[in-house]
Amino acid sequence: MEWRDQGILLRSRRHGETSVIIEVFTPERGRHAGIVRGGTSRKIAPILQPGAQLDLAWRARLEDHIGAFSVEPLRSRAAAAMASRQSLAGLNTVTALLCFCLPEREPHAPLYARTEALLDLLGEWDLWPLAYLQWELALLEDMGYGLDLSACAVTGVTEGLTYVSPKSGRAVSAKGAGDWADKLLPLPDVLRGEGDASDADIAQGFEVTGYFLGTHLAADLGNKPLPDARARFVDAFNRGL
Repeated sequence: MEWRDQGILLRSRRHGETSVIIEVFTPERGRHAGIVRGGTSRKIAPILQPGAQLDLAWRARLEDHIGAFSVEPLRSRAAAAMASRQSLAGLNTVTALLCFCLPEREPHAPLYARTEALLDLLGEWDLWPLAYLQWELALLEDMGYGLDLSACAVTGVTEGLTYVSPKSGRAVSAKGAGDWADKLLPLPDVLRGEGDASDADIAQGFEVTGYFLGTHLAADLGNKPLPDARARFVDAFNRGL
């Protein structure tokens, strides 16, 4: 069995004396692991950095084996990630969340395209937080937990939407909320692609997406906690407010 594709390196770990096991995110094969023989060498080790874009060839005797990768670099994102603590935190949360929630060997081509575009913005901190928030919305959608913010779940109106139902992920208007308003999540305009996307609105957006990532997605994955990398990224963003 063999295939060739390109992908984003999510993480790696040492395997034996000279090899490493890497996990990559590819358009056609999803999250896929394999061994890189000689991966600790001076030639290959610098290539195997999280976020790197790689040309990949995978081979195994049987499809369900872990198999072995040969890798060639397409582009590194290490310099952009190291441009600031915020950029490094952003890269770490993207790779950690993908490792956390993506099933193995299941294609998620639209999410892959969004992820590649997001990582290409590393180092551009003026653009990154909003792009990352939109990526989290796409991640929830792709995992089956998308938010429906088009109309009020109670009245059906499309104006004056100010809340999100923590159970259904649907928008709720102020009138529709009634006495239940204090039990609902806030709905900043930025989550609907409206307004000026202020830092305060983005921070509020992170609260909403974080709730659904932690309470819905993580709960259905065995009630595991979200990766600490996300909290560190959000904290880094909030400290800049």
